[in-house]
Amino acid sequence: MPLYAPPPMPAPPPPPPPPPSEVVVTGVRQQAPQTSPNGVVVVDSITAQDVGALPDRNVTEALQRVPGVSVNHFSGGNAKAATPTGLVAGNGGIAPYGATDNTERYEGKDVASIQAVASQPVSTFSVDVDTGGYANVRRFLNEGQAVPPEAVRTEEMINYFRYDYPRPSSRDVPFSITTDVALTPWNPETRLMRIGLRGYDVDASGRPPANLVFLVDVSGSMDEPDKLPLVKKALTLLADRLTPRDRVSIVVYAGAAGVVLEPTSNKDYVKAAISCLDAGGSTAGGEGIQLAYAIARANFQKDGINRIILATDGDFNVGVSDNKTLQEMVKKERESGITLTTLGFGEGNYNEAMMERIADVGNGNYAYIDTAQEAKKVLDDELSATLFTIAKDVKIQVEFNPAQVKEYRLIGYENRALAEEDFNNDAVDAGDIGAGHQVTALYEIVPANAHGWLSERRYEGNRAEASGGTGSELAFVKLRYKAPEGGASKLIERPVPASLIASAAAPRGDMAFVTSVAAFGQRLRGDKYLNGFSYSQISRLAPQSADYWRSEFGALVRLADAQSPRVSARE
Repeated sequence: MPLYAPPPMPAPPPPPPPPPSEVVVTGVRQQAPQTSPNGVVVVDSITAQDVGALPDRNVTEALQRVPGVSVNHFSGGNAKAATPTGLVAGNGGIAPYGATDNTERYEGKDVASIQAVASQPVSTFSVDVDTGGYANVRRFLNEGQAVPPEAVRTEEMINYFRYDYPRPSSRDVPFSITTDVALTPWNPETRLMRIGLRGYDVDASGRPPANLVFLVDVSGSMDEPDKLPLVKKALTLLADRLTPRDRVSIVVYAGAAGVVLEPTSNKDYVKAAISCLDAGGSTAGGEGIQLAYAIARANFQKDGINRIILATDGDFNVGVSDNKTLQEMVKKERESGITLTTLGFGEGNYNEAMMERIADVGNGNYAYIDTAQEAKKVLDDELSATLFTIAKDVKIQVEFNPAQVKEYRLIGYENRALAEEDFNNDAVDAGDIGAGHQVTALYEIVPANAHGWLSERRYEGNRAEASGGTGSELAFVKLRYKAPEGGASKLIERPVPASLIASAAAPRGDMAFVTSVAAFGQRLRGDKYLNGFSYSQISRLAPQSADYWRSEFGALVRLADAQSPRVSARE
């Protein structure tokens, strides 16, 4: 017997919007959506008199006190109250639940410093398959806004795209490893060394059954066209891709948390429940996460996928709201085998720092959904990669040969850097890789006989010596990972031939494209090592492509070029 009954007939459409000089407030939510016996969301509303007794915590409450503003009176316990609608004179929008000031939060890191091989020959970092940074940069550019340098993570821009890496030969070793070297377009003294990983692919028929909990923020801050309406489109796309073996639950949270949909394999029930979601109230994200994990544990799928998919703007302003407390909660829960994917939406109050961090701690991934096309990419085209983990705690360590390389820098991955000793320590958490995921890392290196960034040291004992390495190797790459259910890590090792230095040519094809993306990210960040490499040079470097996403990238570079006086204060 189904646990969810289809929703009742929709209410009549709302009246037409008022003229520009009037704002109509139809009420605010008093509490989070509750669940009626048939699974349909039930929301109470409060009267205008109740609102008048409340402190002014949001725009709806404040508008109650403005002369000429009318507030509709509602009664009864089953009505769905609406949030403010209408426009003010001059076509300025009324933004409910907060001022229009930008309160977006990022955890950007400074550009990684140059390393001398003589003193620091080893580079260690965690892989990163998140793509939210690129989509968020795209949103800024498309809206003609300045891109905050701290919002740019070059590795996420690089890893947003797919490259022509070979498939792994077998699942016994879940990755293929590709290395190549090219001339650096912005510095004739250096070379670019690329390391590319590709995980094995899994289609829907080969994917294990999934126990998914959609955790949806329905607080007032989500009442924007690019937030909850886009969430509903995104989750509906995902629901359409589910198999009869998959089960979905839906939890919502605002002033409190509640279950909208008990676990079901019925796509129609899932989509009907999604269509009922509406926004209003403050945010108690901590309570919602706790409830979502409880439901995921109760319906745990042994040898399957157990994942919470959190859709929010990250504006956790009530309850467990600080990053550290949330991280500790998620870290504790991941030990049960339940992973966490975060999907970010909206702007103005977007908390990317929270979204990225808890996804990392939750052994999941983070994406930013700015368009319906992006929702399709993440939750349809790349669904297996989003849901199905093939390796966890994946770390890369590169040791450079001092006979071949004098200096180096890793482009991006600033917030993924690990200590050298962390590589062999299985207790140190690192990034996870899903089916078909790719990871690309670019190093800019100075050959041993070239002029580098660093001055020659005065004392002979402190100078780099072009000896002590294996002459036939440029570098040695090590990759450490764990199976999804395994405790002990496994090691893959690959030498990088020194002959790649001598044969290096101008980047072409895939290498040209990844180089252009790396340059674009560095340019947006104001990277001092680009030597003035311009947007127009980046545009010329990127090969023409029929691929939609690569073509869009070219358009974004041209857009950044056209907007450059406003795009970056460091231009």
